[in-house]
Amino acid sequence: MDKNWIELFFNYLLVEKGYSDKTKIAYENDLTHFLAFLKESGNEDYLSIDHLDVRTYLGVLYDEEYSRNSVGRKVASLRTFYQFLLKNEQITENPFSYVHLKRKQQKLPRFFYEKEMDKLFEAAQGDKPLELRNLALLEVLYGTGLRLSECASLTLERVDFPMSTLFITGKGDKDRYVPFGSFAADALTVYLENGRKPLMEKYGKEHSYIFVNHRGDPITPTGIEYVLNQLIKKSSLNMDIHPHMLRHTFATHLLNNGADMRTVQELLGHVNLSTTQIYAHVTRESLQKNYRNFHPRA
Repeated sequence: MDKNWIELFFNYLLVEKGYSDKTKIAYENDLTHFLAFLKESGNEDYLSIDHLDVRTYLGVLYDEEYSRNSVGRKVASLRTFYQFLLKNEQITENPFSYVHLKRKQQKLPRFFYEKEMDKLFEAAQGDKPLELRNLALLEVLYGTGLRLSECASLTLERVDFPMSTLFITGKGDKDRYVPFGSFAADALTVYLENGRKPLMEKYGKEHSYIFVNHRGDPITPTGIEYVLNQLIKKSSLNMDIHPHMLRHTFATHLLNNGADMRTVQELLGHVNLSTTQIYAHVTRESLQKNYRNFHPRA
Protein backbone atom coordinates (compact mmCIF):
# COMPACT_ATOMS: atom_id res chain seq x y z
CA MET A 1 0.00 0.00 0.00
CA ASP A 2 1.20 3.47 -0.81
CA LYS A 3 2.61 4.71 2.48
CA ASN A 4 1.98 8.27 1.42
CA TRP A 5 -1.79 7.66 1.17
CA ILE A 6 -1.80 6.07 4.62
CA GLU A 7 -0.11 9.14 6.06
CA LEU A 8 -2.47 11.45 4.19
CA PHE A 9 -5.51 9.50 5.38
CA PHE A 10 -4.46 9.50 9.03
CA ASN A 11 -3.52 13.16 8.83
CA TYR A 12 -7.04 13.76 7.46
CA LEU A 13 -8.53 11.90 10.46
CA LEU A 14 -6.52 13.91 12.98
CA VAL A 15 -6.64 17.37 11.40
CA GLU A 16 -9.86 17.60 9.39
CA LYS A 17 -12.04 15.15 11.30
CA GLY A 18 -10.57 16.00 14.70
CA TYR A 19 -10.25 12.38 15.80
CA SER A 20 -8.07 11.40 18.76
CA ASP A 21 -4.87 9.35 18.58
CA LYS A 22 -6.77 6.44 20.13
CA THR A 23 -9.35 6.53 17.33
CA LYS A 24 -6.56 6.78 14.73
CA ILE A 25 -4.98 3.61 16.13
CA ALA A 26 -8.34 1.81 15.84
CA TYR A 27 -8.58 2.82 12.16
CA GLU A 28 -4.99 1.71 11.66
CA ASN A 29 -5.71 -1.72 13.12
CA ASP A 30 -8.80 -2.14 10.95
CA LEU A 31 -6.88 -1.22 7.79
CA THR A 32 -4.02 -3.54 8.69
CA HIS A 33 -6.43 -6.45 9.17
CA PHE A 34 -8.11 -5.82 5.80
CA LEU A 35 -4.79 -5.55 3.96
CA ALA A 36 -3.66 -8.83 5.50
CA PHE A 37 -6.86 -10.43 4.18
CA LEU A 38 -6.17 -9.07 0.68
CA LYS A 39 -2.63 -10.40 0.77
CA GLU A 40 -3.79 -13.87 1.79
CA SER A 41 -6.44 -13.88 -0.94
CA GLY A 42 -3.80 -13.06 -3.58
CA ASN A 43 -5.05 -9.57 -4.39
CA GLU A 44 -2.86 -6.93 -2.81
CA ASP A 45 -4.15 -4.14 -5.03
CA TYR A 46 -6.52 -2.43 -2.61
CA LEU A 47 -7.55 0.02 -5.36
CA SER A 48 -9.10 -2.69 -7.52
CA ILE A 49 -11.32 -4.50 -5.01
CA ASP A 50 -15.02 -4.90 -5.74
CA HIS A 51 -18.20 -5.84 -3.89
CA LEU A 52 -17.37 -9.56 -4.11
CA ASP A 53 -14.11 -8.92 -2.23
CA VAL A 54 -16.05 -7.03 0.41
CA ARG A 55 -18.60 -9.83 0.85
CA THR A 56 -15.79 -12.38 1.08
CA TYR A 57 -14.10 -10.27 3.76
CA LEU A 58 -17.34 -10.05 5.74
CA GLY A 59 -17.61 -13.82 5.54
CA VAL A 60 -14.09 -14.16 6.94
CA LEU A 61 -14.96 -11.83 9.83
CA TYR A 62 -18.01 -13.90 10.74
CA ASP A 63 -16.05 -17.15 10.38
CA GLU A 64 -13.49 -15.72 12.81
CA GLU A 65 -16.40 -15.02 15.17
CA TYR A 66 -16.01 -11.27 15.38
CA SER A 67 -18.89 -9.66 17.24
CA ARG A 68 -21.49 -7.61 15.39
CA ASN A 69 -20.08 -4.44 16.91
CA SER A 70 -16.53 -5.29 15.83
CA VAL A 71 -17.65 -6.06 12.28
CA GLY A 72 -19.60 -2.81 12.17
CA ARG A 73 -16.58 -0.83 13.35
CA LYS A 74 -14.28 -2.40 10.76
CA VAL A 75 -16.78 -1.71 7.97
CA ALA A 76 -17.16 1.89 9.13
CA SER A 77 -13.38 2.36 9.19
CA LEU A 78 -12.93 0.91 5.71
CA ARG A 79 -15.88 2.84 4.33
CA THR A 80 -14.26 6.06 5.59
CA PHE A 81 -10.90 5.10 4.09
CA TYR A 82 -12.34 4.30 0.66
CA GLN A 83 -14.47 7.43 0.74
CA PHE A 84 -11.22 9.35 1.30
CA LEU A 85 -9.68 7.62 -1.74
CA LEU A 86 -12.80 8.35 -3.78
CA LYS A 87 -12.69 12.00 -2.79
CA ASN A 88 -9.08 12.14 -3.93
CA GLU A 89 -9.92 10.42 -7.25
CA GLN A 90 -7.91 7.28 -6.54
CA ILE A 91 -10.96 5.07 -7.14
CA THR A 92 -14.27 5.54 -8.99
CA GLU A 93 -16.56 3.81 -6.48
CA ASN A 94 -16.52 3.09 -2.75
CA PRO A 95 -16.88 -0.72 -2.47
CA PHE A 96 -18.08 -0.43 1.14
CA SER A 97 -20.80 2.14 0.46
CA TYR A 98 -23.49 -0.52 -0.07
CA VAL A 99 -22.72 -2.59 3.01
CA HIS A 100 -25.56 -2.28 5.51
CA LEU A 101 -25.36 -4.46 8.59
CA LYS A 102 -28.51 -5.22 10.49
CA ARG A 103 -28.36 -3.19 13.65
CA LYS A 104 -28.53 -5.03 16.92
CA GLN A 105 -31.21 -3.85 19.28
CA GLN A 106 -29.64 -1.29 21.56
CA LYS A 107 -29.85 -1.88 25.29
CA LEU A 108 -31.10 0.94 27.45
CA PRO A 109 -28.29 2.59 29.39
CA ARG A 110 -28.20 1.74 33.07
CA PHE A 111 -28.90 4.65 35.40
CA PHE A 112 -29.86 5.46 38.99
CA TYR A 113 -33.36 6.50 40.02
CA GLU A 114 -33.56 9.66 42.09
CA LYS A 115 -34.16 7.73 45.33
CA GLU A 116 -31.07 5.62 44.58
CA MET A 117 -29.04 8.80 44.08
CA ASP A 118 -30.23 9.99 47.51
CA LYS A 119 -28.79 6.82 49.05
CA LEU A 120 -25.48 7.38 47.26
CA PHE A 121 -25.27 10.94 48.57
CA GLU A 122 -26.02 9.67 52.08
CA ALA A 123 -23.11 7.23 51.77
CA ALA A 124 -20.79 10.07 50.72
CA GLN A 125 -21.39 12.22 53.80
CA GLY A 126 -18.50 12.93 56.21
CA ASP A 127 -16.07 15.59 57.43
CA LYS A 128 -12.72 13.93 56.65
CA PRO A 129 -10.72 15.27 53.64
CA LEU A 130 -11.33 12.19 51.49
CA GLU A 131 -15.01 12.11 52.44
CA LEU A 132 -15.35 15.74 51.37
CA ARG A 133 -13.62 14.81 48.11
CA ASN A 134 -15.97 11.88 47.54
CA LEU A 135 -19.04 14.06 48.01
CA ALA A 136 -17.63 16.71 45.64
CA LEU A 137 -16.83 14.00 43.07
CA LEU A 138 -20.35 12.63 43.27
CA GLU A 139 -21.96 16.08 43.01
CA VAL A 140 -19.82 17.05 40.01
CA LEU A 141 -20.30 13.78 38.11
CA TYR A 142 -24.05 13.68 38.68
CA GLY A 143 -24.48 17.44 38.26
CA THR A 144 -22.51 17.80 35.01
CA GLY A 145 -22.46 14.43 33.22
CA LEU A 146 -18.68 14.55 32.78
CA ARG A 147 -16.75 11.49 31.64
CA LEU A 148 -14.42 10.11 34.33
CA SER A 149 -11.39 11.21 32.28
CA GLU A 150 -12.80 14.75 31.99
CA CYS A 151 -13.42 14.89 35.73
CA ALA A 152 -9.92 13.60 36.55
CA SER A 153 -8.29 16.22 34.29
CA LEU A 154 -10.33 19.13 35.68
CA THR A 155 -8.09 21.98 36.92
CA LEU A 156 -8.73 25.04 39.08
CA GLU A 157 -8.48 27.51 36.21
CA ARG A 158 -11.23 25.68 34.34
CA VAL A 159 -13.82 26.26 37.07
CA ASP A 160 -15.71 29.55 36.94
CA PHE A 161 -17.54 29.82 40.27
CA PRO A 162 -19.24 33.21 39.59
CA MET A 163 -20.68 31.85 36.31
CA SER A 164 -21.14 28.30 37.68
CA THR A 165 -19.54 26.73 34.60
CA LEU A 166 -16.75 24.30 33.80
CA PHE A 167 -14.58 24.58 30.70
CA ILE A 168 -14.12 21.03 29.44
CA THR A 169 -11.89 19.58 26.73
CA GLY A 170 -13.52 16.31 25.72
CA LYS A 171 -13.03 13.62 23.10
CA GLY A 172 -11.20 14.73 19.98
CA ASP A 173 -9.95 17.82 21.87
CA LYS A 174 -13.39 19.41 21.50
CA ASP A 175 -14.12 22.17 24.00
CA ARG A 176 -17.44 22.89 25.67
CA TYR A 177 -18.86 24.78 28.62
CA VAL A 178 -20.85 22.79 31.18
CA PRO A 179 -22.90 24.48 33.92
CA PHE A 180 -23.06 23.16 37.48
CA GLY A 181 -25.60 23.76 40.22
CA SER A 182 -25.53 24.99 43.80
CA PHE A 183 -25.08 21.51 45.31
CA ALA A 184 -21.92 20.90 43.27
CA ALA A 185 -20.70 24.46 43.96
CA ASP A 186 -21.13 24.06 47.73
CA ALA A 187 -19.48 20.63 47.79
CA LEU A 188 -16.55 21.85 45.69
CA THR A 189 -16.03 24.96 47.85
CA VAL A 190 -15.93 22.96 51.08
CA TYR A 191 -13.71 20.26 49.56
CA LEU A 192 -11.17 22.72 48.11
CA GLU A 193 -10.69 24.42 51.47
CA ASN A 194 -11.06 21.56 53.95
CA GLY A 195 -10.19 18.51 51.85
CA ARG A 196 -7.83 19.24 49.01
CA LYS A 197 -5.81 21.96 50.76
CA PRO A 198 -4.89 19.86 53.85
CA LEU A 199 -3.93 16.87 51.68
CA MET A 200 -1.77 19.02 49.37
CA GLU A 201 -0.03 20.70 52.33
CA LYS A 202 0.51 17.43 54.21
CA TYR A 203 2.39 15.85 51.30
CA GLY A 204 3.95 19.04 49.88
CA LYS A 205 2.17 18.80 46.53
CA GLU A 206 1.76 21.66 44.07
CA HIS A 207 -0.48 21.28 41.02
CA SER A 208 -3.77 22.67 39.75
CA TYR A 209 -5.76 19.43 39.44
CA ILE A 210 -8.90 19.65 41.53
CA PHE A 211 -9.49 16.06 42.57
CA VAL A 212 -6.63 14.36 44.40
CA ASN A 213 -5.94 10.96 45.93
CA HIS A 214 -4.97 10.18 49.53
CA ARG A 215 -1.41 11.44 48.91
CA GLY A 216 -2.37 14.71 47.24
CA ASP A 217 -1.55 13.54 43.72
CA PRO A 218 -4.04 13.99 40.85
CA ILE A 219 -6.65 11.24 40.97
CA THR A 220 -6.93 8.97 37.92
CA PRO A 221 -10.12 7.80 36.16
CA THR A 222 -9.47 4.37 37.70
CA GLY A 223 -9.21 6.03 41.10
CA ILE A 224 -12.58 7.73 40.61
CA GLU A 225 -14.11 4.40 39.61
CA TYR A 226 -12.73 2.87 42.81
CA VAL A 227 -14.28 5.67 44.89
CA LEU A 228 -17.68 5.12 43.26
CA ASN A 229 -17.50 1.38 43.91
CA GLN A 230 -16.70 2.05 47.57
CA LEU A 231 -19.70 4.38 47.85
CA ILE A 232 -21.93 1.68 46.38
CA LYS A 233 -20.66 -0.82 48.97
CA LYS A 234 -21.19 1.70 51.77
CA SER A 235 -24.74 2.47 50.63
CA SER A 236 -27.71 0.11 50.91
CA LEU A 237 -27.80 -0.27 47.11
CA ASN A 238 -27.41 -3.81 45.81
CA MET A 239 -25.93 -3.26 42.36
CA ASP A 240 -22.72 -2.79 40.42
CA ILE A 241 -21.67 0.59 39.08
CA HIS A 242 -19.92 1.09 35.77
CA PRO A 243 -17.83 4.18 34.83
CA HIS A 244 -20.55 5.92 32.78
CA MET A 245 -23.50 5.18 35.05
CA LEU A 246 -23.61 8.66 36.61
CA ARG A 247 -23.28 10.16 33.13
CA HIS A 248 -26.23 8.03 32.00
CA THR A 249 -28.16 9.17 35.07
CA PHE A 250 -27.41 12.83 34.38
CA ALA A 251 -28.76 12.56 30.82
CA THR A 252 -31.77 10.44 31.74
CA HIS A 253 -32.90 12.74 34.55
CA LEU A 254 -32.54 15.82 32.33
CA LEU A 255 -34.67 14.33 29.57
CA ASN A 256 -37.26 12.90 31.93
CA ASN A 257 -37.67 16.34 33.48
CA GLY A 258 -38.25 18.08 30.17
CA ALA A 259 -34.83 19.02 28.74
CA ASP A 260 -34.59 18.94 24.95
CA MET A 261 -32.33 16.50 23.14
CA ARG A 262 -30.07 19.17 21.61
CA THR A 263 -29.29 20.67 25.01
CA VAL A 264 -28.37 17.27 26.44
CA GLN A 265 -26.22 16.58 23.35
CA GLU A 266 -24.27 19.79 23.96
CA LEU A 267 -23.86 19.13 27.68
CA LEU A 268 -22.57 15.60 27.09
CA GLY A 269 -20.20 16.72 24.33
CA HIS A 270 -21.65 14.35 21.73
CA VAL A 271 -20.77 15.12 18.12
CA ASN A 272 -23.83 13.35 16.72
CA LEU A 273 -27.38 13.61 18.01
CA SER A 274 -27.85 9.89 17.33
CA THR A 275 -25.40 9.15 20.17
CA THR A 276 -27.55 11.15 22.58
CA GLN A 277 -30.75 9.45 21.46
CA ILE A 278 -29.94 6.29 23.40
CA TYR A 279 -31.16 8.28 26.41
CA ALA A 280 -34.55 8.97 24.83
CA HIS A 281 -36.22 6.38 27.01
CA VAL A 282 -38.57 7.01 29.89
CA THR A 283 -38.50 5.61 33.38
CA ARG A 284 -41.34 3.63 34.92
CA GLU A 285 -42.01 6.65 37.13
CA SER A 286 -42.45 8.89 34.10
CA LEU A 287 -44.71 6.37 32.41
CA GLN A 288 -46.94 6.18 35.48
CA LYS A 289 -46.95 9.96 35.95
CA ASN A 290 -47.92 10.66 32.34
CA TYR A 291 -50.52 7.90 32.37
CA ARG A 292 -52.16 9.34 35.50
CA ASN A 293 -52.09 12.87 34.08
CA PHE A 294 -53.38 12.20 30.59
CA HIS A 295 -55.52 9.06 30.47
CA PRO A 296 -59.22 9.65 31.23
CA ARG A 297 -59.55 6.30 33.02
CA ALA A 298 -56.39 6.62 35.11
